[in-house]
Amino acid sequence: MEVVIVPDAAAGGELIAEAIATLMRRKPDALLGVATGSTPLPVYEALSAKVRACVVDASRARICQLDEYVGLPAGHPESYRSVVLREVVEPLGLDEGSFMGPDGTAEDVQAACEAYDKALSEAGGVDLQLLGIGTDGHIGFNEPCSSLASRTRIKTLTRQTREDNARFFDSPEEVPHHVITQGIGTILEARHLVLLATGEGKADAVAHAVEGPVAALVPASALQLHPHATVVVDEAAASKLKLAEYFRATYAAKPEWQGI
Repeated sequence: MEVVIVPDAAAGGELIAEAIATLMRRKPDALLGVATGSTPLPVYEALSAKVRACVVDASRARICQLDEYVGLPAGHPESYRSVVLREVVEPLGLDEGSFMGPDGTAEDVQAACEAYDKALSEAGGVDLQLLGIGTDGHIGFNEPCSSLASRTRIKTLTRQTREDNARFFDSPEEVPHHVITQGIGTILEARHLVLLATGEGKADAVAHAVEGPVAALVPASALQLHPHATVVVDEAAASKLKLAEYFRATYAAKPEWQGI
């Protein structure tokens, strides 16, 4: 994996936003996979600023969801569809028709999972998938011991993940127990994977994912198998990396035009 260490979250957001903008200039109808939570917000803020400044045209871009809660009513403010519309689609000036995601309200959840996996393939595949990482090393909602070949499916959230997400709800009891998530195998089909991690609380997970063995216990370690995976971390999240100085030197030596 390519590992890029940046000073802070804002610098990481700008770096990734520029990579997305470069993709959109090369492929205006690119399919961008987005993640939710607080970590990717600097990316969306930097990208929307570029759109407002007319340095990139996102009007033909397409957006797809990484995961979705099961059972939240349509329009619930914390459904990931609502979050993505609010934080990505609307700021980029896109219409809702450019957005695709799994149906967390479906009566047949398994059929909804299979339909979404198929829809991603029929859309031509994801050009760039933005990822976060959980404190236990999960990506999407692929919790520890998820199959590295898994497809889009329903998953039961661990207590740790529900506690981590409780800050978005009025009470911990409101956090759903189940989600639809792209599987690790599905995620690995994206042409470019970009994982952003910030804060000391992610340092152990980053170190295990980047420098540890590929193991189902650390789902994010599967990125080591991808031909174009980039991990962007701030100094705090990089604090447990044994090869931090090597990663700094390697990225500093890259030609400026190469980007990430």
